[in-house]
Amino acid sequence: MLRKLCLALVVASLPGSVLAFIALNRMEVVPMQGGVFEVIGRVGSGAADYWCGAGDYATVQLRAKATQRVYMWSEVGPSQTRSGKTAIQFSLSVPPSGAAESSYSLSMKRIGDNMRVSQAQNYCRSHNLSRF
Repeated sequence: MLRKLCLALVVASLPGSVLAFIALNRMEVVPMQGGVFEVIGRVGSGAADYWCGAGDYATVQLRAKATQRVYMWSEVGPSQTRSGKTAIQFSLSVPPSGAAESSYSLSMKRIGDNMRVSQAQNYCRSHNLSRF
Protein backbone atom coordinates (compact mmCIF):
# COMPACT_ATOMS: atom_id res chain seq x y z
CA MET A 1 0.00 0.00 0.00
CA LEU A 2 2.76 2.43 0.96
CA ARG A 3 4.61 1.54 -2.22
CA LYS A 4 1.57 2.45 -4.38
CA LEU A 5 1.15 5.74 -2.54
CA CYS A 6 4.82 6.63 -3.07
CA LEU A 7 4.57 5.75 -6.76
CA ALA A 8 1.46 7.90 -7.15
CA LEU A 9 3.21 10.85 -5.49
CA VAL A 10 6.26 10.48 -7.73
CA VAL A 11 4.13 10.32 -10.89
CA ALA A 12 2.05 13.32 -9.80
CA SER A 13 5.21 15.35 -9.19
CA LEU A 14 6.64 14.74 -12.66
CA PRO A 15 6.54 17.75 -14.99
CA GLY A 16 3.84 17.40 -17.60
CA SER A 17 1.69 15.07 -15.52
CA VAL A 18 0.28 17.81 -13.35
CA LEU A 19 -3.33 18.91 -13.56
CA ALA A 20 -4.15 17.55 -17.01
CA PHE A 21 -7.82 17.67 -18.00
CA ILE A 22 -9.31 15.26 -20.54
CA ALA A 23 -12.01 16.88 -22.69
CA LEU A 24 -15.09 15.12 -24.03
CA ASN A 25 -13.24 14.33 -27.26
CA ARG A 26 -10.31 12.86 -25.30
CA MET A 27 -8.05 15.84 -26.03
CA GLU A 28 -5.68 16.62 -23.16
CA VAL A 29 -5.75 20.17 -21.79
CA VAL A 30 -2.96 21.52 -19.58
CA PRO A 31 -3.12 24.81 -17.66
CA MET A 32 -0.22 27.21 -18.11
CA GLN A 33 0.67 30.52 -16.49
CA GLY A 34 -1.41 33.68 -16.74
CA GLY A 35 -4.75 32.01 -17.44
CA VAL A 36 -3.52 30.39 -20.65
CA PHE A 37 -4.19 26.70 -21.26
CA GLU A 38 -2.88 24.36 -23.91
CA VAL A 39 -4.97 21.84 -25.85
CA ILE A 40 -2.69 18.97 -26.87
CA GLY A 41 -3.31 17.53 -30.33
CA ARG A 42 -3.69 13.90 -31.30
CA VAL A 43 -2.97 12.30 -34.64
CA GLY A 44 -5.46 13.69 -37.17
CA SER A 45 -6.74 16.50 -34.91
CA GLY A 46 -8.49 19.32 -36.71
CA ALA A 47 -9.64 22.78 -35.70
CA ALA A 48 -12.97 21.50 -34.31
CA ASP A 49 -11.07 19.11 -32.00
CA TYR A 50 -8.95 21.90 -30.52
CA TRP A 51 -11.94 24.22 -30.08
CA CYS A 52 -13.90 21.39 -28.42
CA GLY A 53 -11.08 20.87 -25.95
CA ALA A 54 -10.87 24.59 -25.22
CA GLY A 55 -14.64 24.96 -24.79
CA ASP A 56 -15.00 21.90 -22.57
CA TYR A 57 -12.07 22.93 -20.37
CA ALA A 58 -13.42 26.48 -20.03
CA THR A 59 -16.86 25.16 -19.09
CA VAL A 60 -15.89 22.35 -16.71
CA GLN A 61 -12.62 23.48 -15.15
CA LEU A 62 -12.82 27.26 -15.35
CA ARG A 63 -16.60 27.38 -14.87
CA ALA A 64 -16.85 30.04 -17.56
CA LYS A 65 -20.28 31.32 -18.52
CA ALA A 66 -21.68 30.12 -21.85
CA THR A 67 -21.41 33.65 -23.26
CA GLN A 68 -17.77 34.15 -22.19
CA ARG A 69 -15.39 34.24 -25.15
CA VAL A 70 -12.42 31.92 -25.49
CA TYR A 71 -9.44 33.22 -27.51
CA MET A 72 -6.71 31.45 -29.46
CA TRP A 73 -3.34 32.61 -28.11
CA SER A 74 -1.05 30.61 -30.38
CA GLU A 75 -1.35 28.90 -33.71
CA VAL A 76 -0.95 25.14 -33.94
CA GLY A 77 2.66 24.25 -33.27
CA PRO A 78 4.99 22.43 -30.90
CA SER A 79 3.52 21.94 -27.43
CA GLN A 80 5.09 23.88 -24.58
CA THR A 81 3.99 21.24 -22.04
CA ARG A 82 4.24 17.89 -23.88
CA SER A 83 7.43 17.06 -25.74
CA GLY A 84 6.90 15.79 -29.28
CA LYS A 85 3.23 16.85 -29.42
CA THR A 86 1.43 19.65 -31.24
CA ALA A 87 -0.88 22.03 -29.44
CA ILE A 88 -2.79 25.30 -29.49
CA GLN A 89 -2.89 27.70 -26.56
CA PHE A 90 -6.16 29.37 -25.54
CA SER A 91 -7.34 31.77 -22.84
CA LEU A 92 -10.48 33.54 -21.68
CA SER A 93 -8.66 36.85 -22.08
CA VAL A 94 -7.75 38.66 -25.28
CA PRO A 95 -4.19 37.95 -26.48
CA PRO A 96 -1.69 40.84 -26.63
CA SER A 97 -2.14 41.01 -30.41
CA GLY A 98 -5.88 41.63 -29.95
CA ALA A 99 -8.99 39.79 -31.07
CA ALA A 100 -9.21 38.65 -34.68
CA GLU A 101 -12.06 39.79 -36.90
CA SER A 102 -15.08 37.50 -37.06
CA SER A 103 -14.85 34.66 -39.53
CA TYR A 104 -17.09 31.82 -40.64
CA SER A 105 -14.25 29.32 -40.84
CA LEU A 106 -12.47 27.49 -38.03
CA SER A 107 -8.79 28.22 -37.80
CA MET A 108 -5.76 26.64 -36.22
CA LYS A 109 -3.52 29.54 -37.25
CA ARG A 110 -5.37 32.81 -36.62
CA ILE A 111 -4.15 34.16 -33.28
CA GLY A 112 -6.92 36.13 -31.62
CA ASP A 113 -9.63 33.99 -33.22
CA ASN A 114 -12.43 33.62 -30.69
CA MET A 115 -15.93 32.35 -30.05
CA ARG A 116 -18.32 31.87 -27.16
CA VAL A 117 -17.39 29.06 -24.77
CA SER A 118 -20.72 27.34 -25.50
CA GLN A 119 -20.06 27.50 -29.24
CA ALA A 120 -16.59 25.97 -28.79
CA GLN A 121 -17.95 23.21 -26.57
CA ASN A 122 -20.64 22.43 -29.16
CA TYR A 123 -17.86 21.06 -31.38
CA CYS A 124 -17.67 18.20 -28.84
CA ARG A 125 -21.19 17.05 -29.69
CA SER A 126 -20.09 15.48 -32.96
CA HIS A 127 -17.92 13.06 -30.99
CA ASN A 128 -20.91 11.83 -28.98
CA LEU A 129 -18.62 10.57 -26.21
CA SER A 130 -19.37 10.37 -22.53
CA ARG A 131 -16.95 11.23 -19.76
CA PHE A 132 -15.05 8.34 -18.26
